[in-house]
Amino acid sequence: MTRPLDRGRSLEELERACWPAPSADDTRLITTAHALRRRPIGALTIEDMRLLIAQDIGLPYLLPLAVEVLRENPMAEGHMYEGDLLSAVLTRNPSVWAEFPGLGRELRVIVSTLAGFPPDLQQKVERFLAP
Repeated sequence: MTRPLDRGRSLEELERACWPAPSADDTRLITTAHALRRRPIGALTIEDMRLLIAQDIGLPYLLPLAVEVLRENPMAEGHMYEGDLLSAVLTRNPSVWAEFPGLGRELRVIVSTLAGFPPDLQQKVERFLAP
């Protein structure tokens, strides 16, 4: 079951967890993820969601938003390549989909009705759809 989405709240607020401030030695990815956790989830871009989902950050809140985007545009693109949000979502650990079976079913419908994926993305789709 997914949690109700209050798009005006940040992941920090929704999860009720503050991460320690990044150190000067942290990577750009880490500092970006920290900053994005403080932004209201309704203000996150496709790229922001792609980055956070790929790092398994905020999945209970971001996967429903991502599936909402993918419902409208399965090949939604962040800053990497066409379909990069779909790629991030498809490659989450299968246990995530056991926790959110409704989202998993919806994602299966979305990808099973499409064809013509680039080869790398097609492999990810096939792995996701495999029993």
